[in-house]
Amino acid sequence: MKAARISVATVLAVLWLAPLAWALDTALKPESQTTMVPLSWFTPGMSLDAFAKILSTSNEVRWFANSLLVGVAVTVMAVFLTSLAGFGLSRTRFRGRKALLAVIVAGIVVPPQMLIVPMFSEMVGLNLVDTYLGVALPQVVLPAMVYVMKKFFDGVPRELEEAAVIDGAGRFRVYWSLMLPLARPALAAITVFTFITTWNNFLWPFVVLTDPNMMTLPVGLTTVQSNYGLRYAQIMAAALLAGLPLLAFFLVFQRQVVAGVTRTGLKG
Repeated sequence: MKAARISVATVLAVLWLAPLAWALDTALKPESQTTMVPLSWFTPGMSLDAFAKILSTSNEVRWFANSLLVGVAVTVMAVFLTSLAGFGLSRTRFRGRKALLAVIVAGIVVPPQMLIVPMFSEMVGLNLVDTYLGVALPQVVLPAMVYVMKKFFDGVPRELEEAAVIDGAGRFRVYWSLMLPLARPALAAITVFTFITTWNNFLWPFVVLTDPNMMTLPVGLTTVQSNYGLRYAQIMAAALLAGLPLLAFFLVFQRQVVAGVTRTGLKG
């Protein structure tokens, strides 16, 4: 049985790694060999020329910095706001609480594409088109993460909160000093999923950004493809450079992600 599981895991790993290996192989080939038939691996003349051309002739470094800034800003704001909202919904009784929770749950099933037009109109009214705030603020609203944090805080024994209140802790002190340390696995999972989703988001940045210097990586890569046409080596090189930060980010936080998924049921 163990051998069968290892065999299945090995096959799945190979299937997952094969496209990445082919992308790397294509990026290292001379452009003239990327469309040769039959296709072949590790052809002579492989080099890093495609990576050098992308870094020297495109704005990929600027797009990388834009994506990093937006991703970090959205992640920090989203983690703070979703955890605070989840704590309030879990631990505070107020009029309209059930209705508010129902609206949040309903927001989970609303496709983001349906909100593009009203969000863009709002950004125009606020004069936030072609700004970092215009890209970041709409992505901070994450109903699913609020619900996840609410369910997590529901599982924390109320005796801990009552003991903190007896010791003189206020509502925010309970949230900051007691609940957040207990919620580290859930916060880690939400942090990783939010950052990855923001980094990969194409539709909203594509709509709200027109200045090439403000573009994020997913939007900028479309201009690389249109500018270079069928230069597959450079396209693959740009895509690999864009994906490296996500791979490194996940490898660093993989233990926290596994622990968070186990405790919250959050999947992506």
